[in-house]
Amino acid sequence: MEYNYKTIDRISSYLCEAVVTVLTASTQKKINYSPTIQSIPKVTMRPDIGCFVAISGDYNGLLVVNFSGKAAMNIYKSYMISMGLPENELSSHFTSNEVTDSIGEVVNQIMGEFMRVIEERFNLITFCGQPKVLALNSTITLSIDSDYRDNRRISFSIGHDRFQLELAMEQTEFIILPTDNMNELK
Repeated sequence: MEYNYKTIDRISSYLCEAVVTVLTASTQKKINYSPTIQSIPKVTMRPDIGCFVAISGDYNGLLVVNFSGKAAMNIYKSYMISMGLPENELSSHFTSNEVTDSIGEVVNQIMGEFMRVIEERFNLITFCGQPKVLALNSTITLSIDSDYRDNRRISFSIGHDRFQLELAMEQTEFIILPTDNMNELK
């Protein structure tokens, strides 16, 4: 079966690369992701930790990352220990400000890597706000004031702990112009 990949699918693969690059470097652990990208009707923030960040510029969208409490703690502890903090000084609950702040910082680094890759490959620039991280006990559906019909979910793991990335994007296609026509445009 042949699949016609949309731009959001290509973007999702670059997000996967950014997640693996940043989390592997910052946690010193192996990060895996499912080779199956899911098409979903809407993006939602789910318990235990939900994080969202809007992107706008040459392309626009919304990224949501949902962590189980165990995955958030695994990332937080590994991140802090790799920076030299002793384990006995770390927070012990995923709802603590230290954990949510660390998750926000890691997602910010992921966004920086992602935006760098897109700029390098497509010469398109976007900006993002500071990721917002919430400890949640119920699901929150995000309603976007735009026509973001393309939505994707990708599942990741750090050890046995799972987390998901959800991406909503405006209807867009990245179409590369032939290089021989580029000189005619100048």
